[in-house]
Amino acid sequence: MISAMWVRSTMAYRASFVMTTLGNLAATGLDFVAVLLMFQHVDALGGFTLPEVALLYGLAGAALGLADLALGQMGRLGQKVRDGTLDALLVRPAPVLAQVAADRFALRRLGRVTQGFGVLVYAVTQLDLAWTPLKVLMVPMMLLSGGAIFAAVFVMGGAFQFWAQDASEVQSAFTFGGNALLQYPPTVFAKDLVRGVTFLLPLAFVNWIPAMYLLGRPYPLAVPEWFAFLPPVVAVGFWVVAGFLWRAGLRSYRSTGS
Repeated sequence: MISAMWVRSTMAYRASFVMTTLGNLAATGLDFVAVLLMFQHVDALGGFTLPEVALLYGLAGAALGLADLALGQMGRLGQKVRDGTLDALLVRPAPVLAQVAADRFALRRLGRVTQGFGVLVYAVTQLDLAWTPLKVLMVPMMLLSGGAIFAAVFVMGGAFQFWAQDASEVQSAFTFGGNALLQYPPTVFAKDLVRGVTFLLPLAFVNWIPAMYLLGRPYPLAVPEWFAFLPPVVAVGFWVVAGFLWRAGLRSYRSTGS
């Protein structure tokens, strides 16, 4: 209901909505323009061609866009904790997490989703892959699982703000920063960093590991081939941790008393 209210509010000014969405699309599109300019001077990046990098870029961008559309408002939670406006959400007969996510729901974030899907479509049409039914099904699996992984990270960052109260930049470092990392091939990064995002904060399951299977390329680390099919499992694991942290953070909340 809250999301629908904000959608109706947004659509009341359709010209403004179109302009802000296009602006969001253009802003996020500049990232891929930088990639295109890079490939004007090189034939490959870390051994990957432009369509292959575009595949990584599109998968990560679309996955983050879906998560940002659903839970992008988590970055505002610290402000609600500081000024005590979170109290109003606690007395309503609805989950607090759903209310925080729905508050000021912004359709303009569709620009990021559209841009990510556009690059992904370009990559798929340019890649000369031997498509099998399994590989075709892996594309929506990566998008949904990747979106769920990023969404869980948004919730973890929101939970951290119950204690830190001003940690939106820390959250952005793992969401938007993680997206920026995953847009490029793992072969251009140090092995220690690749290990970190594979085994410690396994963002590599958003696109790196399953995309290597899709492209028929070896992963820089010696991981089993079946790791490519683990993104849904990793997403569930992320949400278990996120749910635990969210409940712990919510229990620790103390009103400002004002």
